[in-house]
Amino acid sequence: MAEMRILKERERQIGQVSAGEELKILCEKKSLAGSVSQRACVFCGSRVVLYPIADALHLVHGPVGCAAYTWDIRGSLSSGGQLHRMSFSTDLQERDVVFGGADKLYSALVELIDTYQPKAAFVYATCIVGLIGDDVEAVCKRVTLEKGITVLPVHSEGFRGTKKDGYQAACDALARLTGTGSTQGVGPCSINILGDFNLAGEIWMIKEYYQKMGIEVVSTITGDGRVDDIRKAHGAKLNVVQCSGSMTKLAEHMKQTYSIPYIKVSYFGIEDMADALYQVAEFFPAYPQILEKAKVIVQTEVAALMPELRAYRTALNGKKAAIYVGGAFKAVSLVRALRLLGMKTVLAGSQTGNPKDYAQLQDLCDPGTVIIDDANPLELSKFIKEKDVDLLIGGVKERPIAYKVGVGFCDHNHERKEALAGFVGMRNFAREVYSSVMSPVWRFSSRRGGDYIPFRETVVCKAH
Repeated sequence: MAEMRILKERERQIGQVSAGEELKILCEKKSLAGSVSQRACVFCGSRVVLYPIADALHLVHGPVGCAAYTWDIRGSLSSGGQLHRMSFSTDLQERDVVFGGADKLYSALVELIDTYQPKAAFVYATCIVGLIGDDVEAVCKRVTLEKGITVLPVHSEGFRGTKKDGYQAACDALARLTGTGSTQGVGPCSINILGDFNLAGEIWMIKEYYQKMGIEVVSTITGDGRVDDIRKAHGAKLNVVQCSGSMTKLAEHMKQTYSIPYIKVSYFGIEDMADALYQVAEFFPAYPQILEKAKVIVQTEVAALMPELRAYRTALNGKKAAIYVGGAFKAVSLVRALRLLGMKTVLAGSQTGNPKDYAQLQDLCDPGTVIIDDANPLELSKFIKEKDVDLLIGGVKERPIAYKVGVGFCDHNHERKEALAGFVGMRNFAREVYSSVMSPVWRFSSRRGGDYIPFRETVVCKAH
């Protein structure tokens, strides 16, 4: 890796796939100070997980900037109420920092609960709350007793760690909500879907697949989530976890507390989507008709999809892609999806991957592929140019990097508006990749040897 000229402190978090050699990526550590990591903070991690619960009140206890930063942070469509899309804040000021903000939190909770009548409330502790020592737990207990609804503290002080620690804080709050409702009426072939956040309506498609198979979906945690459904989630027979980084802790809690097993799946790409259906069907061997229905769904969807994908593959064959996403499970699925389109992945990384994730990426990727954990903008720019990449797949913070170095970009972020999961999502993904990579605009990029003229070299006509 010496030729890559990376920071010495970052060397163990970056590696290249080599045939016959095990690649051990150092991960799950705090970002290097000053490297401008692409990661978000603990508070943001908790917000993106809990935000889609549509009939709950979400109150950020801290400066208004924290609430503004995470306002409408995920598409997270709702089939009913829209309370989750309102970003409430206690707006702590200097006086509150000196004298404490607990009274302000109590007043805000009482007023908001009286006004909106939510099914439950989540209170997010931010950095400043951790510094001044407000007893958020005590305030939540008081309001719970007075108002008769569950008010849950989310211990998400931003400085406590990384975005992944925010996932844990969210799961801790959810664990206090599960098991508090009646499971009467929950059937024998029932599941919870964990880790899909319904960014662009995906959870509705996924639920439809399972329902066509004869599977009851008890709760979706947290895409299009509802408090009462989460309360009775412990009645399901299986937890199906997509985003393992954000939801494995909750799945483990439910396994230990309620003896509910869980499986890890992905809904991105044809292979993984089909496997997600088959794994659930095989969990209920006493009902063989479920597996037969799953096979029919997969055969029908793939038959309708493949002709269009073959056309895109003809145009995209041999093109190179870089992947940098939040959850490593997405990177794994995207490598497979790109391969189906004839594209080669030359860089793959994530913000929250673990050793197993990176080992799986190594097995999937070709020799020479760069594997990177917790990248910064300079590293991404460098590898994109060195590997002569045609497409970068990432989130909102990676888009400017792609355009600055003159490559196409595919949005796989939690702010996107087009579904990329399921069989329909694979079609949308292929269309977006094709239109991005094959756009004629890239011939004007100086990196591609085009005739683009930088602004500083343009000739300005002077007035006479």
